[in-house]
Amino acid sequence: MALIRTEIANHIAVVTMDAPPVNAVSTQFMEEMIAAFDRLNDLPEVRVAILTGAGKCFSAGADIKSRLSRQDEPGDGWAHARRARELSWSIVENKIPVIAAINGPALGAGLGMAASCDILMCSENASVGLPEVDVGLMGGGRHTMRLFGHSLTRRMMLTGYRVPGSELYRLGIVECCVPQAQLMEEAMKMAANIAAKSPLATRMAKHSAATIEFMTLRDGYRFEQNLTAELSKTEDSKESMRAFAEKRPPVFKGR
Repeated sequence: MALIRTEIANHIAVVTMDAPPVNAVSTQFMEEMIAAFDRLNDLPEVRVAILTGAGKCFSAGADIKSRLSRQDEPGDGWAHARRARELSWSIVENKIPVIAAINGPALGAGLGMAASCDILMCSENASVGLPEVDVGLMGGGRHTMRLFGHSLTRRMMLTGYRVPGSELYRLGIVECCVPQAQLMEEAMKMAANIAAKSPLATRMAKHSAATIEFMTLRDGYRFEQNLTAELSKTEDSKESMRAFAEKRPPVFKGR
């Protein structure tokens, strides 16, 4: 049974984690998720993606039960760790923007997937946390540092504290915190806004954001300037400027 479902319409891909009851991250889950986002890279009709979870949970993180029953052969642990890393990077390095619609708890690896998305939105029953300290594991701290400051990150790592959705919104971590029934509607509005832009421009903006995060200010700005020069040569860029001057909506061709 597939654990990751992808539906595409109107240039928007909705990627749904569907591994009942809590969308726990198993080997099959990771392989399917990576494959789903790899595939989106090669679909020019897709301009933006939404990642969400089926049921009441975004993702509870590592599948502890499968870990207990797993009989590792030499090298299996290293391969598992590599898959876990690539799970997040398949989102971070994806060519299209990815919106996290956090519909419930996002814990451990679930937090890592959410933090890897470009725009975060959540429901009122959502929360994020690092439960690893309570189950004899490590991981997720570095992803958490991309969202939170020094003290709160360490509180989460050392105590397993879960930050509720309302606090995520107060801290500016998510763009909205709405009743669960409204979450996908809000996420689709955001996705439609992005899908209406030039696909070349949004893909380049995603590439830029994912790259300059790890650069110095000078190098990052220079990188953006080089992308600007490249983008300005495209038909979509020229159409954007013409439409602005003529006070009309642009018509993008993706080239």
